[in-house]
Amino acid sequence: MASSSSSWIALKDLVPAAENNINTRFILLEKRNIPSRTMESQGKQERTCLALVADETAALHFQLWGEECDAFDEGDIIRLTNGIFSYDRNKQAVLRAGKRGKAEKVGEFTLAFVETPNLSEVRWSHDPNNPRRLVQEAVISPYSRIFPPLH
Repeated sequence: MASSSSSWIALKDLVPAAENNINTRFILLEKRNIPSRTMESQGKQERTCLALVADETAALHFQLWGEECDAFDEGDIIRLTNGIFSYDRNKQAVLRAGKRGKAEKVGEFTLAFVETPNLSEVRWSHDPNNPRRLVQEAVISPYSRIFPPLH
């Protein structure tokens, strides 16, 4: 099922939620391995990577699991379907494919992007008018502290 650009969500419009419903595309700017951890349910080591990704509107951290760590390189343009933007075990908001989502390379190097704001560096709190929804409370850092700017 091809996804049209009209159904894409701009990164600046993402809000953490425990739902696999994000269809977006972005460029991978930088990637780092994270120490492997043991999956409790299966008792095996699972490799994870964290990437800084961005589009024309914002940047954020994208978590890669297992084979995804090798599938994508810096400069790749990735289309994410049915992704999830929620908190990881370190209580940091990260975007990921999740169990039902799919990340696929759709190009290289030809996507305009910004590095700020970084939505993974925002403190989110419950909306007083709708406690099931999160809103931006404060900016912890305008850019990624894990992937600091080069200049």
